[in-house]
Amino acid sequence: MKESAAQLQSKQLTLRNLLQITKALSDEQRVRTLMLLEEGELCVCQLIELLGLAPSTVSKHLSILRTAGLIDCRKDGRWAYYRLAEGKEAEGGKPMVEWLRQSLAEDRVIQNDRAKRAEVLDSDPEELCQRQRKAC
Repeated sequence: MKESAAQLQSKQLTLRNLLQITKALSDEQRVRTLMLLEEGELCVCQLIELLGLAPSTVSKHLSILRTAGLIDCRKDGRWAYYRLAEGKEAEGGKPMVEWLRQSLAEDRVIQNDRAKRAEVLDSDPEELCQRQRKAC
């Protein structure tokens, strides 16, 4: 079935959107974050633990990914959870995230992150936050 002109136009990126997405994808930590989120949402403290970065650095990376429309955030009390973006706003980045998923399927760093993700999910987020506060 052929797509209508309106459907094709809704999937087109503006130059600004394209530049935001390519900027977001130009950093290893942001690509790792996207690949970690492809398996489901994570809270900020879990991402800090997985990436091994300072909270402010993770926050900056999340801000860039969010501005590019690649991830969404939801708040639950004092916790902020991030996931891959969905809906119309995410259409421009979906093909790129899929390309990353396929291209990095066998990458050792991504595989290690996935294995570590399972361990971090078994940890209590409150304990992760307390441990991270002590480290700062």
